[in-house]
Amino acid sequence: MDLTVILPAVTSLMALAFSLALFDQWRERRGGFQLIWALGMAFYGIAAGCEALAGVNGWNETLYRTWYLTGAVWTAGWLGLGTAFLLGRTRFGYTFAFCLLIAGVFTLLTQRRFDYPGAGSAPILYLIASIVLALAIAVETYFQNERWPMLAAGAVIGATALSAVLMLTVALPAPGYALDPRTGIPVGDLFPGTIRLLTPFLNITGAFALILGAVFSTYMFMPKKRVLPYSLDPNQPGDQFVFNLLIAPVAIAVNLVASLPATVQALVTGRIHSRVPATILIAIGAFIPTITDSLNRFGSTELFQWGKFLGVVFLFAGFLVSIEVFREIRIPFTGLRLTRPRREPPPSAKVA
Repeated sequence: MDLTVILPAVTSLMALAFSLALFDQWRERRGGFQLIWALGMAFYGIAAGCEALAGVNGWNETLYRTWYLTGAVWTAGWLGLGTAFLLGRTRFGYTFAFCLLIAGVFTLLTQRRFDYPGAGSAPILYLIASIVLALAIAVETYFQNERWPMLAAGAVIGATALSAVLMLTVALPAPGYALDPRTGIPVGDLFPGTIRLLTPFLNITGAFALILGAVFSTYMFMPKKRVLPYSLDPNQPGDQFVFNLLIAPVAIAVNLVASLPATVQALVTGRIHSRVPATILIAIGAFIPTITDSLNRFGSTELFQWGKFLGVVFLFAGFLVSIEVFREIRIPFTGLRLTRPRREPPPSAKVA
């Protein structure tokens, strides 16, 4: 066996094990984000499993369709949705709205760049949907309504259902799959634009939400030095709120960088909240396959399977070090505890 079989097989097994661990966590604690992440990682594992099976027995149309739906379309969107539910009580809704808006714009630009056949009016419709949903999420976040993740769920579930219907109704020319002739990695060339454009719509939304959500969580739980103040209090005057909303990304970035020395010191001395290293690992795990998937779209498929493998390694590592998982070590799907709960330092100690 060569790496084209071993690498996706290991990736698939790790992702499916991760999915089971998340499902077990959801069963124990009933957090909606845990179940959504479990679904996202299951899609991740299924897509990698398709690549492993194809490496042994060769590609066929069923594997090709399943691979594209679960991996290219669904995985990132559902993982990003899990982050939305995790941070549903925060102002992260503004960030998710921005991710949706950017996804809609990039979907339109993708069609102009590649001119996928069969796209029709889909690029404009996807852009309109992203604008409407982004605006609705931003408004719900402004009024401190914790239901905004339900609107995010509407976007992801709607796009998922649409992709499934389109996939069931499209006819593919023989042999029913397309591979990069240099590397043997599957590419989406056989699918019409209506399906292919759902990839940037869900992937950009999901990947950006997962990465930025991890950075946001890191910022919340790290020792902070506030160099540049800002406020998203909706009770302030409208012009002042808009100004603060616009400078918030810059302020968070500046404050995060200024807080790094104290964070490193807390990490070395063991006084840091476990969410900080966990979310840093998650951000890296989301970033790597985002880059390699983008390269795949531009015809560079050499790093595609490595990106998936490294992505699940870092995501799983982030899961394992998070106190949200191991408040106490428990045998999965049982009530047997092996250790006592761990203690955490305060989540956001301020630095003078």
